[in-house]
Amino acid sequence: MISQILFIAITLAAIALFSFNLKKVIRNIKLGRSADRFDQPKKRMITMIKVALGQTKMVVRPIPAVLHFIVYIGFVIINLEVLEIMIDGAFGTHRVFGGLGSLYNFLIGGFEFLALGVWLSCAIFLIRRNILKLKRFQAREMTGWPKSDANYILFTEILLMSAFLIMNAADAKLQALGAGHYIQAGAFPVSQYLQHLLPVSEGSLIAIERGCWWFHIIGIFAFLNYLPYSKHFHILFAFPNTYFSNLEPKGEFTNMQSVTNEVKAMLDPSFTPPEAEAGRFGAKDVNDLTWVNLMNAYTCTECGRCTSVCPANLTGKLLSPRKIMMDTRDRMEEVGKSMDKNGPGFDDGKSLIDDYITREEIWACTSCNACTEACPINIDPLAIITEVRRYAVMEESQAPASINTMLGNIENNGAPWKYSPADRLNWAKES
Repeated sequence: MISQILFIAITLAAIALFSFNLKKVIRNIKLGRSADRFDQPKKRMITMIKVALGQTKMVVRPIPAVLHFIVYIGFVIINLEVLEIMIDGAFGTHRVFGGLGSLYNFLIGGFEFLALGVWLSCAIFLIRRNILKLKRFQAREMTGWPKSDANYILFTEILLMSAFLIMNAADAKLQALGAGHYIQAGAFPVSQYLQHLLPVSEGSLIAIERGCWWFHIIGIFAFLNYLPYSKHFHILFAFPNTYFSNLEPKGEFTNMQSVTNEVKAMLDPSFTPPEAEAGRFGAKDVNDLTWVNLMNAYTCTECGRCTSVCPANLTGKLLSPRKIMMDTRDRMEEVGKSMDKNGPGFDDGKSLIDDYITREEIWACTSCNACTEACPINIDPLAIITEVRRYAVMEESQAPASINTMLGNIENNGAPWKYSPADRLNWAKES
């Protein structure tokens, strides 16, 4: 009974802590402005199934795609066994589904092969990051915590899969010894090779089996509560993020309704713009972005695919689309902590632009959409860059000299060039 009470207490505490942290994350996302992403539900559902569940955008890089798919499928399916663990922990049973017979044996055997696949895939990922040191994992934003975070998760998954296989190996030996409480159930095609590494005494085997059982379930609870602090939040947020992703053509920019109304009023004197609250042009801080932009930031996997195809970054410029998303998330977290400490509306004197994202970064962007095309879960860094640019131009009148020259020419000549519109067709005249 003591172990059952302890298990229930740990379970409730883990769920409560995760709910508390998730509530904070949702609160931070709601700092953003409203955005209508509830149209075309059928198309959105198809997009989510293809991109988040089917991982169709991962296949551009076949090797990491296969490895990621193994980890994804393995981790999800193996954790179906958590249902059995939860029942066993709460009611003091052992392998409660063992009565399924051959089906149970098939499932446990399949889980073991998947566990081995996850173990090997995570080991290869660690090698790629820390020994081969692939370029996209070595950028300036991928030092300190971002670098450690990825390694922590990979090590944790290896430990969890190891605990699962060692637990099964000890369980199989206890079944062979006829130990009480250890019913004959399960097939162990992988863990059978670990059995000769274990002691032969029943007491030691029970200690190992129970130790690994507790480590496995507590590790899962710890992993769950680590997610809100980690880039691996995409495990949960990839699904809503792809559902609410932008379905419009990638080259189509959003118009500001207030500006559109002003233009309509200039062209049509009879048009009366609807009354609207005065708002900011573009985005100075995270609360000027939409909730979709902020959800994108929490969903970012920091995989670097966006940065690896960014033409500005490839030519040595400061811009990294991955860093834009990481900066947005960091600023959002800072604003959230400030709200917790000082209450809503507190101004800490900082902003997303300048304090996190530099002017050099936003003006290096070519607006080519390579980053949005490359993202495996439909994150849109360009939307944030565009809004920050709008603020710089429309609120501060600050832009590079070349941009100001172009805007001046458009205003005066109706074209980006400095010559008069009357001379525009001179090139077509006969010499």
